Amino acid sequence: MRRLVSVLGLAGALLLAAVAVTGCATANAASSISITSAYVPQPTTPGETVAYLDIRNNGHADRLISVRTSVGGTVQLRAPVAQHTGVLIMRTVTDIPIAADSLTRLNPDSYHLLITGAGTMYDGKDITLRLTFAGAGTITVLALVTNPESGGSSYFLN
Repeated sequence: MRRLVSVLGLAGALLLAAVAVTGCATANAASSISITSAYVPQPTTPGETVAYLDIRNNGHADRLISVRTSVGGTVQLRAPVAQHTGVLIMRTVTDIPIAADSLTRLNPDSYHLLITGAGTMYDGKDITLRLTFAGAGTITVLALVTNPESGGSSYFLN
């Protein structure tokens, strides 16, 4: 370091050190995960609905481990278990795998989020979802509340 200080001068060495530290922080803070679509059907039963997302991962495999909403309640991570007489049976899981370099779709026939005990949600208004991933950390996304009965979006129409 002394030799570097004598060659660059103290100001140059401090600038070089600052650039090195900033570069490391930026690399760790950048997430390879992005949410390309998020919506929540307006609840038909007060305080209970689901959330569907498209999660783009341009990096290493990760796991979605928890979700919180701006309207409160509890969010359960759900996964299909089996199909019994034409009915898809779901169960709560501790995480949802997010494959590397891929698009993971949370939809009615696969992994999705079950929201219970939430506050009021209105058609056409956004709620905030705070998604926590094991590797990528927390990502906040707006999810549109929709009403398929009045011509609003539906997963199958997107």
